[in-house]
Amino acid sequence: MNAIVSVTSDWGIGNEGRLLVRNKDDMRRFVDLTMGGAVLMGRSTFESFPGGALKGRRNVVLTRQDGYAAEGIETYSQADEAIAALASEDPDRVWLIGGETVYHELLPHCTRAYVTKNDVALPADAFFPNLDEDPHWQIEETLEGGITKAGIPFEYVTYRNLRKMS
Repeated sequence: MNAIVSVTSDWGIGNEGRLLVRNKDDMRRFVDLTMGGAVLMGRSTFESFPGGALKGRRNVVLTRQDGYAAEGIETYSQADEAIAALASEDPDRVWLIGGETVYHELLPHCTRAYVTKNDVALPADAFFPNLDEDPHWQIEETLEGGITKAGIPFEYVTYRNLRKMS
């Protein structure tokens, strides 16, 4: 399983349930990487999608809400149940997509983290773990990104979980 996330300079990922940076290039990359695979997310993240379940992907939602259901998703109340349900999938095609609680709980199970780093500080109430300060994570690749319409420079950084190296 891999994580995919867009962060600000202080590793902020959201504020009041919304992404911090609007970035069409990053959204295209998200679609390209996750299409045809499985996406694992928390209920709040799922509910933030205006069109419901993400098309062309297996949508797996973690929730503590008993009986929660929505069209196009599978729900699990425990992380280990969701991971077991995804065991038949190609691990390189399983994507952890948020939010904060799910990232913190399941990031140790990820082999890589695909991070879009936006060079800006914005008010945030949700954060991704700072992989630059975690000795278990190492930068594997950095790719030039660009500049958003709002003038925010960004780059793509792929981290490798050293605990998952073969």
